[in-house]
Amino acid sequence: MSACKTPRSQKTTAVTHVYQRRQPERTAAYQIVQHHLETWLSTTREAHPDENPIAYYVEHDLRKFLQCGILAYGFARVRCETCDEDFLVAYSCKGRGICSSCNSKRMFETAAHLVEHRFPQVPVRQWVMTLPKRLRYFLLRDSPLTGRVLQISLRVIERTLREHCPDAPLTAKYGGITYIHRFGSTLNAHLKERQGLWFKLSFRQ
Repeated sequence: MSACKTPRSQKTTAVTHVYQRRQPERTAAYQIVQHHLETWLSTTREAHPDENPIAYYVEHDLRKFLQCGILAYGFARVRCETCDEDFLVAYSCKGRGICSSCNSKRMFETAAHLVEHRFPQVPVRQWVMTLPKRLRYFLLRDSPLTGRVLQISLRVIERTLREHCPDAPLTAKYGGITYIHRFGSTLNAHLKERQGLWFKLSFRQ
C-alpha cells in the first residue's frame, strides 16, 4: 500500500496517494459512547448498589474505544524514504467487541492465518453451539466447566461426523479450532462457541 506521494523525480499526472488518518471521533458510535458512557455507568450502578452489574471487560473496552485512533492518546511517526513525506499513525485499542476497526483487522489477520497455516486442504465446516441462558452464568465464571462442556460438544460432533461418513476408517482423524464468544450485540452475557472443524479421511496403513 502506498502511503506517500509519487516520487518527485517522476513526472506524472497520476493522482497522488497520501495516507489519510481515519477519524473515529466523527462517527456516530464514538459520539454516543463519548457523550453517554459515564451517565450509563453511574445510573446502572446506582440501580444495583449491592453488586457490580457491569463486567470489567465491558467498561474497559468502552474506555479503550474512546482512545482508539485518537492522536492525543499516542501515535507513531512514519517517514517515507522515497519522497521524504512523513505522517502520524494513531495507536489502536486492539479491543474485541466494540471497535469496528480493530475487530476488522483482527478478523482478517485471523482468517488469513487459519487458511495459510492451520486448516489443511480438506473440507471445513463451521459449527455454532449456543447454550441455554441458565447455564451461561455458570460457564462465564468457571473456565474448567467451560472446558468440559466444550469437550462434550466436540465428542458429539465427532460422533455425528462418523455416523454420516460410514466409509471412514476408524483411524480417521478430525481437528478443530474453537472460539468462545462471551457477549452479544448489546454486550450482554451470551456464551457461544464457534468451531471450525475439519474431518480428515486419509489414514496410514
